[in-house]
Amino acid sequence: MNILFFTDTPQKYYAHKKLLTTKEYYLYFIKKDEDILAFIRGKEARIIIMDLSDEEIEKNSYIQEIKEFDPEMNIIIIGAKIPNYQIAELIKMGICDYITKPFKLESLILILEDIQKMNQLRSETYLLEKKLSKKYFFCGIVGKSPQMLDVINLVRRVAKYSVSILITGETGTGKELVANAIHYLSSRKEKEFVACDCNAIPETLFEAELFGYKKGAFTGADKPRDGLFKIADKGTIFLDEIGEIPMSIQTKLLRVLQEKEFRPLGSSHDIHVDVRVISATNQNLREKIARGSFREDLFHRINIIEANLPPLRERKDDIYVLCRYFLEKFNQKYEKNVKGISKRAQRILMTYLWPGNVRELENIIERAVMLSQENFIDIKDLPENITQFLKEGSVDRDNRITNLLTLEQAEKKHIIEVLKLVENNKQQAARMLGISRPALYRKLKKYNIPF
Repeated sequence: MNILFFTDTPQKYYAHKKLLTTKEYYLYFIKKDEDILAFIRGKEARIIIMDLSDEEIEKNSYIQEIKEFDPEMNIIIIGAKIPNYQIAELIKMGICDYITKPFKLESLILILEDIQKMNQLRSETYLLEKKLSKKYFFCGIVGKSPQMLDVINLVRRVAKYSVSILITGETGTGKELVANAIHYLSSRKEKEFVACDCNAIPETLFEAELFGYKKGAFTGADKPRDGLFKIADKGTIFLDEIGEIPMSIQTKLLRVLQEKEFRPLGSSHDIHVDVRVISATNQNLREKIARGSFREDLFHRINIIEANLPPLRERKDDIYVLCRYFLEKFNQKYEKNVKGISKRAQRILMTYLWPGNVRELENIIERAVMLSQENFIDIKDLPENITQFLKEGSVDRDNRITNLLTLEQAEKKHIIEVLKLVENNKQQAARMLGISRPALYRKLKKYNIPF
């Protein structure tokens, strides 16, 4: 095991180095005017022994610098006799032990052995967490909260029946993942799963996109094309953001659901299909019905079973499980070995309100893994809008966060930060936010953000 020894008088410890080598502890001396963080990177050490003066201990400067760089680093301090309360403060900062000068080498070896056992326990915990992340993975759905276990149980029960299902929930909660799970647990799994983002289709192209057209049906139709319903025959079609479908198309969609047939543009013949329809929306369709912008009979056809996905802020039990899952996913993608998330970074992730839900968390972990130069994710690896969110709250005497932003305030702030990051490129901003451009424009209008 490599150990860094931080001291300006290495000659005093040469005998210790020789004896420690016989125990397979390899000591590397660093002087205080050298770059300690560069040594940590170069030697891949997990233990630092620091020979500090009373003044250096009082300032805590080296300890703070190391802990900010690597919160999991094991630090042992060698120093003069100090009061117990001061040692307790150092332990709160994260050191493993304090050794009073002069000391016996046997005492140091006992401490090193304890640290080795603790590191082994951490490794076993890491492996256990990897197994747990797989345990809470079900057909693409990750979660252990009661809300998500209810959703998983519903998916198991309804998948085998070819009834229409409506999945509701905010943007980024994983509605398409649930639709995929239903398809692949059904008897239709060998056939096509066709996803249609209704937000992204111009109103004039809806009919052609869903039902296809014959050659010559309109200007530019120089060859026939199958619509999504024809492609999904014997399989499943997923209509994401179904609330965006124009009223004129809702009538034709209702006919497909009732009669199992439709007529392509320019054709004189109907086409019969056997398609399971799974729909999703982040809107309140009952309110749209009341306003006359969504057909009530269509709503009842698509809503035989409703599955509601809770927002991430209401299922915080799932945050760490999701983080572990995304760590594994992006470690493989970027050939990294990020083993975990520091406690202080975890506290921020647990406090943040997640206006972008699971999709936002996934983007943040991907970014952190991609940019991280260490074997853990720390506060410095999180986007500024996440860390700034915590700073804008205040901490009361019970260490609870108060005066936090509302969800709408957090969402508005997040959108503004993303637009700044991409220099006001709306298409790129919508992609980063995990929403369509029309949805982004609606939010800009809602929050009075200039565009």
